[in-house]
Amino acid sequence: MFDSPLSASAYEVLGVPATATDDDLRRAFRQRLRETHPDTGGDAAEFVRVQRAWELIGTVESRAAYDRGHGFSVAPDPDAAMWRPPTSRADTRPRARSTGHPGGWRRERYLVLMREWAGRGVDLADPYDPAWLRTAPRELRRLLADALAEEATARIVADLGMGYTVWHDVAVGGPDVADAKLDHVVLGPSGLYGVLSEDFGGPVGFRRGEITGPHVPDAPVTRLLAGMRQVARAARVRFGGAIVVLPDEDVPQAITDLGKVRGTPVAVVGRAALSTLLRRGVPGARDIGGNEVFDIRTRLDQTVRFV
Repeated sequence: MFDSPLSASAYEVLGVPATATDDDLRRAFRQRLRETHPDTGGDAAEFVRVQRAWELIGTVESRAAYDRGHGFSVAPDPDAAMWRPPTSRADTRPRARSTGHPGGWRRERYLVLMREWAGRGVDLADPYDPAWLRTAPRELRRLLADALAEEATARIVADLGMGYTVWHDVAVGGPDVADAKLDHVVLGPSGLYGVLSEDFGGPVGFRRGEITGPHVPDAPVTRLLAGMRQVARAARVRFGGAIVVLPDEDVPQAITDLGKVRGTPVAVVGRAALSTLLRRGVPGARDIGGNEVFDIRTRLDQTVRFV
């Protein structure tokens, strides 16, 4: 909660401006508790969000720390700023074989558009400064949220070990369609999967094999399957299934089996359960092994292009 560029701030959850007095904040908290309490017909998830918001800004000390870290103070705390590029660290564990740059296209696009939005003559020394990010248009914050989602998936898949191969930011459009891509193609003992990493900024639902929700802008499952078909034709391979990875708090359960959509098994999974799903396999997907894994990997290496 409150850790995504698309998340509502603690102040927005309580329904007060960041300039609210401590007394106004306390009154708003009590009112929101009454409105969201499950015993009086409120939403249990929203009730928890209200309590969490109060934990973050309910005392003078916690509010000051929250304001510094989220761009609500005059002088943001550089050590508390969120959503910075990860720093590399030594890791000697066996890793999955990986090519491509996860989240690279969207992060680069975010940086370009963020500077354009800030305008000429503005010193945007840190485009990840929470004070800037908090006021940026939702479209910009969505770009960064999706880049972070792709990076999170890449870290999870890498930890699966040498039995897995993953291609990131795979181009599926023509040379003039730079943003048409598959976020990840994952090959392992349980099958070959096309993977979409998303952050829609809120809970989602499902209807007729598709993801729904107030902030779901298009048909993500349909888009994922279309990209997989292009890669499959170019490399002459067959995907076993499709996976959509979302933040844990945005899915009703860890793994949701959508069944076959246009002939392909599809599952929606929270990040914490992604390793389990990739090791076990999407229900209905065909296991592969031995020489077939080597053949598929060779075909993809020879045909995959990156955005």
